[in-house]
Amino acid sequence: MINGLTWVLGCQLVGEVLVRLTDAPVPGPVVGMVVLFVLLRVRRSGDDATVVRAAAGLLRHLQLLFVPAGVGVIVYLGTIRDHALPLVAGLVVSWALGLAVVGWTTVALERLGARR
Repeated sequence: MINGLTWVLGCQLVGEVLVRLTDAPVPGPVVGMVVLFVLLRVRRSGDDATVVRAAAGLLRHLQLLFVPAGVGVIVYLGTIRDHALPLVAGLVVSWALGLAVVGWTTVALERLGARR
């Protein structure tokens, strides 16, 4: 487990360093995830790899990672209440845009598949 977590954290560190060096507009952990993906594909790691077992252990307890977010919502409940209208408007607009993009992408992929 320690070896697998070391790989995960090492890839995250590499991602953070790459983002800071290149000033890329992408979060470091996302770049680290891509680095980890590439490493796993190059090494052809199976289900018994230490990093895979460590990730499975983290996923089993994923609900614990939502506790800080829930506490933050409770702490800032007054601020959320004061700015409820812009928050709801932003959520509705982003939901509608996301739905439209998914719909357009689906139609485009169906048309592309029909051509083949």
